[in-house]
Order: sequence, then structure tokens, then C-alpha cells
Amino acid sequence: MNLYEWLQTILFFALLLALIKPLGMFMAKVYQGERTFLSPLFVPCETILYRICGVNKDEEMDWRRYARAMILFNLALFAALFALLTLQHLLPLNPQKFPAFTWQLALNTAVSFVTNTNWQAYSGESAASYFTQMAGLTVHNFVSAATGMAVAIALIRGFVRRRSSALGNFWVDMTRGTLYILLPLSLVGAIVLVSQGVIQNFGAYRTVPLVQPLTYDKPKLDDKGNQLRDAAGNPVTESVTVKEVTIPMGPVASQEAIKELGTNGGGFFNANSAHPFENPTPLSHVVEILLILLIPGALTHTFGVMVGNTRQGWALLGVMLLLLLASFAVLQGVEASGNPLVAKLGVEGANMEGKELRFGLPGTSLFEVATTGTSCGAVAAMHDSLTPLGGMVPLGLMLLGEIVFGGVGSGLYTMLAFAVIAVFVSGLMIGRTPEYLGKKIEVREMWLSIVTILTAGVVVLILSGLAMITTQATAAMANPGAHGLSEVLYAFASLANNNGSAFAGLNANVPFYNLLGSLAMVLGRYVPAVAVLAMAGSLAGKKYVPPSLGTLPTDKVPFALWLALVIVIIGALTFFPALSLGPIAEHLHMVQ
Repeated sequence: MNLYEWLQTILFFALLLALIKPLGMFMAKVYQGERTFLSPLFVPCETILYRICGVNKDEEMDWRRYARAMILFNLALFAALFALLTLQHLLPLNPQKFPAFTWQLALNTAVSFVTNTNWQAYSGESAASYFTQMAGLTVHNFVSAATGMAVAIALIRGFVRRRSSALGNFWVDMTRGTLYILLPLSLVGAIVLVSQGVIQNFGAYRTVPLVQPLTYDKPKLDDKGNQLRDAAGNPVTESVTVKEVTIPMGPVASQEAIKELGTNGGGFFNANSAHPFENPTPLSHVVEILLILLIPGALTHTFGVMVGNTRQGWALLGVMLLLLLASFAVLQGVEASGNPLVAKLGVEGANMEGKELRFGLPGTSLFEVATTGTSCGAVAAMHDSLTPLGGMVPLGLMLLGEIVFGGVGSGLYTMLAFAVIAVFVSGLMIGRTPEYLGKKIEVREMWLSIVTILTAGVVVLILSGLAMITTQATAAMANPGAHGLSEVLYAFASLANNNGSAFAGLNANVPFYNLLGSLAMVLGRYVPAVAVLAMAGSLAGKKYVPPSLGTLPTDKVPFALWLALVIVIIGALTFFPALSLGPIAEHLHMVQ
């Protein structure tokens, strides 16, 4: 890294840390129902929405009602998006006359966006109309993010409440999260992105002539779409000359801002945040990374404010920063070292294949660890082009449960589940009943924390193993051997952890991945969320236990380091065998 890249990285993290405290305090006021500078604008909107929907904002729910409301709301959203996708050809704002999605692809896409995954087994610019992008996908970017935030706030209330079954009102938390937090920030973000050149229009796609015609060999396909081969088994091709190109248009900036802010991921274009219409300048690149990390980071301070001890929030933020910076250093280091096989060809230097030269290696590396440490999934590089160990970094960040900084809401409540386990283990080590924030951690909380943390991992390992013995799944792999396993492992890690990014090289638009991928997304999203709400209900019903001399302080550096170690140990014990067969084996083969 040169001096400019060092300064850029340092200034970015300084700006992020400067914004975390004020935004975290603002979100705490929003969820606690206190007056903010946006109250004169949004309180009337709240009142109207509650009246229309028949919601009593003063009525609180226990964890079962809260979970039931969350699941039914998400089920209704799924049904609406599924219908929109299958009826796309009949709906307005479709200048390119895109056909309807097949039912399998519509199922996968609807599940993907309602679970905050935004996994795309299609190319946005060649499959989704403007109406689908706005009324379907963008709307879900808001409500799925607000759902995760609501669950995290309910868990915080579980720590705060004493001998109570009430965790707040799901409908109120959803409404306030959307109106006061996501909508204003995404509006500001969209304006900034438009100023940098991100497009926002409803025009038809434009066909323009090329300055110089392009000739290439195109594979010939039969009537079923299969590649034709000659008698010797070689692919049959034909020479094609291209004299013009079609440039996609659309309302991109409005979706781009909320896809990053809500850690949704999913691109308007197939190239995602590497596309110049989504991410045109170095400034837009930095803004998008900031949007990805902003709310997950600020929620740690919201947690500290609501529990009455801001040092607790700073401790969690410290763990997140430690793991993020370590991941960034590893990815930057291995990619800067280059590929020894390429070096043998006389090309020395960093591995820049598949990366954006506009942003440089450090900018690209920072984007990739930010998007896979959270549940975002927007990408600015081709992960398939990373070196084996480089590819293992984003894969590992997802397998840890996406807690660095994690998805909006989901990152915080998963980190708190890790904290509960860390407290329990440390309590066993000193021979005391473990306590966290004045609540005794007992068998019920431990089991629910384990379910929260391990559900996605178990789903990833089972479905990846099943893919290895299923003909349709292995036929969809473009690469055999260790790299192919990495592609499949990455896909299910992305699906089960609600990330949505892809390793590439895998044809995911086949029934196996559409159907089992949908199952992975549902289990990875809702099983941990319901377990967290159950834990919140259990904690809220407990009495407060004042700290004593034997209480482990959880707001200091030693506990933060212990928590980071517990996270790494659990991740290694769960996934090291799979990683050994994939990226580690590929690395050893590369350097052999």
C-alpha cells in the first residue's frame, strides 16, 4: 500500500467511528419512543399508518407474539413479491418487455429478498423490469432490513427489562426503523450517489455503435441450449462481429443506497458494485462501504445506550473492528503477493485479475471484507479471481455468522449470542454462575445461543455435502476439484447467512440450487431470529443480579479479546475440515 492508500483507509475508519456514536444515540431515541429532530415530520405519518393498520402503539408483545407477527409479515411480503415476479410481463414500467420469472426462480428470488439475502440467480439488467426493481426488490430492501433491526432491539429489551414478558411492539419497531432510520439515510445516500454519476431514470435501454467492431468466436447451441460439439468432442463455434452494444438504463441510485445501507446486497446490474453505473468513482466507492458498515456499527452504541452502559457497546464494536481489520490485512497481503503460477509467466506484482483498477487493491479488499463481514453481498470484485487464501477470507467471514459488522440487526444479535456463550464458558472456568448485564445465563439461554450461532453452519455443511453427491449440482460447477468445492461451499455459506454474494463459476439457476437455496435462506434467517426472540423473552423474565467481586466485567479489553477468541475457535472447529478440502487444498496445489 502506498501513502495515499494508507491515508484513504485511515480516514475512512476515522469517519466511520465519528458517525457511530451520534447515529447510535439517535437510533436509541427512536426505538425508545423519545422525541428526535425528525419527530415533527414522521410522528403524523406514524399515527396515520397505525390507524390504517389497526395497530395500538402502546400495546407490547411477549416474545411469541413478536415472533408470530414477524413471521406472518414476512410471509405476506414473500407472497406479494412472488406474485409480482410471476406477473412481471403484465405490469407497467417494463420498456424492455422482460418475461415473467419461472416459478422456481421467482420462489428463490422472493425468499432471497424477504430474508435480506438478495441472492440473484439472474442478471438484473436482463430479467427484472423497472417496476419489479422498485415496487418489489427495493421495498423489500427496506422492510427486510427493518425486520433484522427490530429483532435486535427486542433482544436488547430482554436484557433491560426485569421480571417482564414484554419486548415491545413489532409493528412499531418496524415502522420506526423504516421511517426514522432507513428512509432518511437512504435518501441522503442516493443523492450523494447521483452526484457521483450513478444513474436514476426510467428510459429505455440505449443501443449505441462501437468505435471499433469486435469479432469473436461464439459457441453454437442446439435448440435446447446445449453446446454443440464435433466428432472429436471439440466445441463448435462461429465467428460473430459486433458493431453495436446495448447500454442498460434504470432507477439505480435509489436501489443502490438502500441495498448498501440495509446490508441487502444484490445489484441492479449483474456486475453489481463493480459496474460504473452503480459505483462510478472512488468517492462513491468509499460512500458505499460506509453505508454498508454504518448501521451495524452504530447499533453497538445503541445497545450500550439502551442497557445503560455505553462501554458494553464499545467492547462489541472493538471485537468487530479487530476481526474486520485482521481480515482486511490477510486479504490485502495475500492478493498483493500475487499468484506464483502467473509469476512464472513473467508477470510479477499483485493479483489484479477480476479487480477494479479504478479503486486499487486496498479499496477493493476493503469493500470485499465489508460486504462479506456484513450480510450485504454487494461486490466490487470477482471473488472467483481471488487467490485461494484470498477467497477464503470472504468465505470465512460469512461462515463466522457475519458479525463483522454483521447485517443490520442480525450482526448485533448474533454477536450477543457469541457473548452469552463466552460469558457462560468463562463462568464455568471460575466456578460461578455466569452473568451478563445483570442477567444469569442458564441452560435455556445457552441452548438458544447455540441454535442462533450454529444453525447456518449446519445448513451449509449438510447442503454442501448433498451437492457433492447430486449430479445436477455438480454439473452446474464450472471448475472441478478443490475450487469447485469452494464455489459450492461459498454459495451455501452466502445463502444460509443471508449474504447473497457469489463466488462465480457456479450456475445457480437450476432446480437444485433454486429450491435448496431457498430452504437454506429460510432456515438461516428465521431459525436464529426466533431463537433470539425466545432468548429475549427468557432474559426479560429474569430478575436483575447486581455485579459482585466475582462477576466477570464484560465491558473491558480482556473480555473483548476472549470474545474474539471464542468466535474464532467456534468457527475453526466447525468449518476447518471443509476449508481444508477447498481453499486450503487449492492453495497447497498452487504453490506446489
